[in-house]
This record gives sequence, structure tokens and C-alpha cells, in this order.
Amino acid sequence: MAKKVIKKHDTFLWEGTDKRGNRTKGEVMAASPTLAKAELRRQGINPLKVKKKPKPLFSGGFSKKPITPKDIAIFSRQMATMMSSGVPLVQSFEIVGRGHENPAMQDMLLKVKSDIEGGNSFAEALSKFPDQFDGLYCNLINAGEQAGILETMLHKVALYKEKIEAIKGKIKKAMFYPAAVVVAAFVVTTILLVFVVPQFATMFADFGADLPAMTIMVVNMSNFMVEYWYVVLGVIFAALYIFKQANRKSQAFRDFLDRAVLKAPIFGSLLHKAAIARFARTLSTMFAAGVPLVEAMTTVAGAAGNIVYTNAILRMRDDISTGISLQQAMRQTNLFPNMVVQLVAIGEEAGSIDSMLAKVADFYEEEVDNAVDALSSLMEPLIMAFLGVIIGGLVVAMYLPIFKMGQVV
Repeated sequence: MAKKVIKKHDTFLWEGTDKRGNRTKGEVMAASPTLAKAELRRQGINPLKVKKKPKPLFSGGFSKKPITPKDIAIFSRQMATMMSSGVPLVQSFEIVGRGHENPAMQDMLLKVKSDIEGGNSFAEALSKFPDQFDGLYCNLINAGEQAGILETMLHKVALYKEKIEAIKGKIKKAMFYPAAVVVAAFVVTTILLVFVVPQFATMFADFGADLPAMTIMVVNMSNFMVEYWYVVLGVIFAALYIFKQANRKSQAFRDFLDRAVLKAPIFGSLLHKAAIARFARTLSTMFAAGVPLVEAMTTVAGAAGNIVYTNAILRMRDDISTGISLQQAMRQTNLFPNMVVQLVAIGEEAGSIDSMLAKVADFYEEEVDNAVDALSSLMEPLIMAFLGVIIGGLVVAMYLPIFKMGQVV
């Protein structure tokens, strides 16, 4: 069977007249200038000039911002609002696409609109952009189209994306603060060792007296930093580069990190709660859309965000396919708290698994929020103490000889 050739759509600049004879201009997405003119005529515009929009300079990396998950979440909510207001699907894409601030997002949405106008379904058009619309997203949209409840499904998708992005934002917030403080402490310490301590060392050399051990240690550190600062920076950048490449290319390294962060003394509990919230929210959304449980588990595993939970969910899928109930499969993983298992068991008995999972998701999303707030409150005094020991230790080490000399006098 011959493969269907998907023509690339380009952006064309046009000038023409509307039905009233007024001059107007704009942009249109099409596979060729001829199709662009046909699209304009269909919209009631008489095209006078149509030309391909030139690509911006430095289009390889500086002209467009990347499409972020937050962009997709906002798009989902906008489409849900448009559809619930009675705006047709194609027109909704036109409005949302033209009004988006991110040119990359705008181009993608207009391409999706053109595919839908060409006869493809909503889900098929979205599936051509797997980096932005994953299998879960496309499956939910497809289920909504098949069942004739696209508007309702768009609201579910929008809520799901918003909740997931909110959890990600809270996790990043919890980790950003201490990381930023460590970086700031390193920068301040480096400045003191390279520029301030040498001035004190020159002054101490004229004393002709023995220096305290703490001061000698700091002076030696300063001498090392002044002489080998480029080596220190090189090692740091090399370590960051190796970490980034290993994280991007090595699945084994990513799996190791996933397992390690779950065992971290402070952040481990927070990440466990976030993973449970994501599992419950994703499975609830898919189950409410009518996706069979075994099929849904495959997608839920991919959306778990941690290899430990991904492997556990895949084992649960295999167990469920052999006839084991969901709550039994969850209990066997030893990852889900007893409360979660019991709520799922109640949901299975009452035939309301989706609503029970939604309650679990709500509870653990609130737990994540509270944990982040508590962690922030806990980290503040710890960080102040850390900065006091590092920066204050350097200052004390530099003034100890001065105090000693004052005592002698």
C-alpha cells in the first residue's frame, strides 16, 4: 500500500479585497500559492498578491521560543472555552492560533487547522506533533470525537494539563530555592577567595607572627583559587556537561536518578506524593473518557514521570490483564499507601473508579502543595545557617589574626 504523502504547509503573505471592496492583508497557511488563493476565495477574499513568507534570520534557534507544556495547557483551556461557547472547531483554531504570542505555537496550530480542513480528524491532526501532543492527549481527544463529547473531553484535558503543570511547578519551586542559594554561596565565596582574601594575606605577611590554623587554611584555599581558577571552572562546566549528556542519552543513568531522588531524605517523600497524584489524575481522566483499563495503564505508565512508578504500573497492567483487580495490583507494588488502595477498592465496588481516583489526585495534589510550603519554611533557617557558616567562617578566619594582634598589644 502506498504511503500517504503529507505536504508541508507554509505561511503565505497576501493582499486582496474583501466582499465590500476594501483592501486588506494578512497571512494564511497552505501547501502552495494556488491552494492559498483558493483558501482566501473560500473566505470571501479576492487575492491580489500572494507570496511565501520569508524565514526570519537565525531561524535555527533565536527567532522562535520553544513550545512549552504550559503553552499546551493554555491552548487546551482556550479550546475548551471556545467550544463551550459554540464556536466551531476550525474557527476556534483560527482564533486561538492567530492570537497566540509564541510564533512557533501559532504556526503549529494553523497547520493543525489546515489538516482538519483537509479532512483529518482533530486527533489525527494533533498526532502529527508528538513532541507537543503525546499519546494520552491524542487518545483523549479521539475518545471525545468518537463519543460526540469533544467539548466535555476538552474540558477534562484542560483540567488534566493544568493540574499536571501545577504539580511540576511546585516540585520545581521546592528544588529551585536551595539550588539558587548554593550557587549564590559559591559565587560569593569565590569572589571573597579571589579578590578579598589576597588583600588580607598581603597584610598578614607583614605581621611576622604565626597565623591561626583556620586563617592559614583559608589563605591556602585562596592561593589555590587564584592560581587554578580556570581549572575549577573547567571541572564544574565539564561535570555539568557530562551530567546533561548522560541524562539526555543514557536511559540507565536516568533510571538511576529516578530511583535515587525517591530515596532522598527531604525531597523523596514529596516526589512520591507527586507521582501518586500524577498516576491518579491521569488514570482518572482516561477512565472517565471510556478508555479500557488495561489500555489506559500503558499510557498512565508513560506519564508517571519516574521509572520506579512506570515499571510498577506496567506490572499492574500485566496483572490486571490476567484478571486481578486494580486495588490488588496496586497493593502488590508496595508503592501506594493503604488509603489510596482502599479508596480504589471502594471505587471498584461502587463502579466509580474515576471519581475515587480524582479524589485521590485532589488529596495528593494538596499534600504536594502543603509539603512544598512546609519545605520552604524548613529550608529558610537551614539556608541562613549554611550561608552563615560559609561566609561567616571566611570573615572570622580573616579577622582572627587582627584580634590576636590586638590582644598582644
